[in-house]
Amino acid sequence: MAVLKGSYIDTPIFFWVNTLSSGLTFAVLGAGAGGKAMAAHLALKQFTVNLYNRRYGRHYVDLTKIKAQGGIKLEGAVEGLGMLNVVSPNLRKVIKDVDVIMVVVWAQNHPDVARTCAPYLQDGQVVLLNPGRTGGALDFKRALNEKGCKAKIKLAEAQTLIFAARSTGLTRSRILGVKKQVPIAALPSSDTDYVLERVKQAYDQFVPARNVLETGLNNVGAIIHPSITLLNSGRIESTKGDFEFYFEGATPSVCKIMEAIDAERLRVAHAFGVEAMSIKDWLNFAYDVQGRTIYEAIHKNEVYRGIKSTPTLEHRYIFEDVPTGLVPIASIGEMLNVMCPSLKMLVSLASTMLGIDFWSQGRTVERLGLRGMTVEEIVESVS
Repeated sequence: MAVLKGSYIDTPIFFWVNTLSSGLTFAVLGAGAGGKAMAAHLALKQFTVNLYNRRYGRHYVDLTKIKAQGGIKLEGAVEGLGMLNVVSPNLRKVIKDVDVIMVVVWAQNHPDVARTCAPYLQDGQVVLLNPGRTGGALDFKRALNEKGCKAKIKLAEAQTLIFAARSTGLTRSRILGVKKQVPIAALPSSDTDYVLERVKQAYDQFVPARNVLETGLNNVGAIIHPSITLLNSGRIESTKGDFEFYFEGATPSVCKIMEAIDAERLRVAHAFGVEAMSIKDWLNFAYDVQGRTIYEAIHKNEVYRGIKSTPTLEHRYIFEDVPTGLVPIASIGEMLNVMCPSLKMLVSLASTMLGIDFWSQGRTVERLGLRGMTVEEIVESVS
């Protein structure tokens, strides 16, 4: 039987994971740190879980050892071996007849996943992006439509991944902490109750958001991750990431830049009528920590303790959070005449350092199908 050590690493209370599932079946798409953590955690809750990862690509994960072991071993805040039902690179086999499809891949891969899934999706299935970042559900739906998908699914996105997790091997994942609340919204928002009714059977931390504009514009990871990574680029390159990402990388000066960028995100959200949380408010919402400044709040979050920096700039903190977080927020801001100089500076800095034009690769308003629409028309389209 698995043991869950509370919601946070430093919580000394032990209690048993619920072993009575509802018969709900899950497919988890993606075998990175988050995907492995979610698949194993759901299995430890006694749900039937299938796991998929593609055979090819830069972040290919060989499923052979997971299949041979029978599942994935969890360490950290949750411990145990989560036994899986199907482990396969055959997507059709993995998602056939399951109730809920949890997409746990880098957000820039959402269109590829959508196009691959399109022929096999079935009416009534829930597809939840974990997380959507900014514009995830819109991007996923656009790709489904391009492939002519006719299945009447319920598509939704989470504002963030429910875990803080790290991979500790091909068949293992470590859950550093579980967030106390994670907002989700369906596209359209009229389907949110349907989605919540199902996914809350596994995670009662999921709470409703008004719509996907609210989940997308509360994408605080897009502010936190690239800021710390880019502004510590010299340290990352000279030490190969041999320092604590949050506790050492989030210095007072770095956090001041973060405050400025976060203020611009909040102005964009306000222009949409979205009640967005500041990073300080979100840290309290998700992790129950408080501080007068971002610096204080981050350094009070014990879930972040011990998390090492990425050893290179070529990491999802740039390749994911810039094109699917900073770019859409800046693009929406430009369309709404909201000035975002600090946010745009960070995108340009990332583009220069990595030699990649993130502006052309990212989720702009053109790519999301929002160009030329009024605020009222956009809100109506996601309702």
